[in-house]
Amino acid sequence: MNGETYEQQIAVNGFAVIENVFTDREVDSLIALIQQADSSNATFRKTKDLFAIRQFLKEVPDAVPAIFTPVLIAKINALFGEGYRAVKSIYFDKPGDSNWFVSYHQDLTISVKEKADVPGFGPWTVKQQQYAVQPPLSILENNFTIRIHLDDTDEHNGALRVVPGSHSKGIYRPETIDWSKETEVSCNVRKGGMMIMRPLLLHASSRTTNNHKRRVVHIEFSNQELPAHLQWSELLPN
Repeated sequence: MNGETYEQQIAVNGFAVIENVFTDREVDSLIALIQQADSSNATFRKTKDLFAIRQFLKEVPDAVPAIFTPVLIAKINALFGEGYRAVKSIYFDKPGDSNWFVSYHQDLTISVKEKADVPGFGPWTVKQQQYAVQPPLSILENNFTIRIHLDDTDEHNGALRVVPGSHSKGIYRPETIDWSKETEVSCNVRKGGMMIMRPLLLHASSRTTNNHKRRVVHIEFSNQELPAHLQWSELLPN
């Protein structure tokens, strides 16, 4: 983007795409590990339009060293420093004939182990035995997400569509988007690349129209300590 660094892109636009983070061989090895996983647990969701694994790094622990390669760790540390840890992970497999889509939204919740009445945290939801809560904005503003692409992805098979700069506007209700002022960008990513985004970035995903799969590993990171009585549900060690 006009010679901007990845740090500048993330600061200004709320996202960046970095190609060639993983080799084809590394991606294929990761796919093989996923295919060997026991899909009988409640954290696995399988429908005609989507296969998803929640708490992915817990359910497929062999994927941890396959994902956290020296190259990935170096890129994350260079962009954000060394204080961040993975706190949530999901694997998405969108088949080539999928009609699954997601309308514009921000990622406003974090996943925690147990529900607790803590000022500034709420409302609460539960999905597949997983507690989610909306934390104070300061936590969301500091968190970031990486989306590792295991397939070439563009606007025809569900690449994220985003509103650049929307991450800096606090809670931004999708129904209030003024398209005369805002723009939309498709975040196309090749196999082995990754997209980095802030949770407050408005993003959406369209139906697949080219019959190509879209497999993505979604991992959220935080450098925040939660208040007493609240614990991250998937906190990985440094």
